[in-house]
Amino acid sequence: MLRPQRQRGVTLIELVVGMLVLGIAVTLITASLLPLALRSTDPWHQVRAAELGQSLMNEILAKAFDEQSDRAGGRQRCGESGAPPCTPAANLGPDGGESRTGYDDVDDYHGLDVRGDAITNILDQALLDQYRQYRVQVQISYDGAALGLANREAKRIDVTVTPPDGSAIRFAAYRGNW
Repeated sequence: MLRPQRQRGVTLIELVVGMLVLGIAVTLITASLLPLALRSTDPWHQVRAAELGQSLMNEILAKAFDEQSDRAGGRQRCGESGAPPCTPAANLGPDGGESRTGYDDVDDYHGLDVRGDAITNILDQALLDQYRQYRVQVQISYDGAALGLANREAKRIDVTVTPPDGSAIRFAAYRGNW
């Protein structure tokens, strides 16, 4: 005698519950991966900011200590007996309308604040393609006392690079009067 065969398959309720569970799982996985995707460019921007900051710091450190310092071998330093005094702290900054290509001493960079298309290299070539939405700020101050010297014997150079994500990266160095 033939028995009736039971039907095999999935009911409509089981199908709907399965799709609902799958939808929730995909949503949770996507939600957990999204913050990682947003942060994936952070290391890239940090490396670019470090390159820019170090490059500018090297440029500044290669300049003379002060406008009054001898640039012909450094035989005469500002502030020494018989030499002109070093630039007063209140007068740090570019000398008489200098542009960056004419900066010849460390304190000329004081107050430099450039963004995006105004960021240039030492040859005044625009670096817009590499540093779009970046900002660079430079502050120079006398700070020899922090090194156990007379205050005017060293200048502290602070370079702050802000990448597009807004997290400022700071670099600091000292340039001595020798």
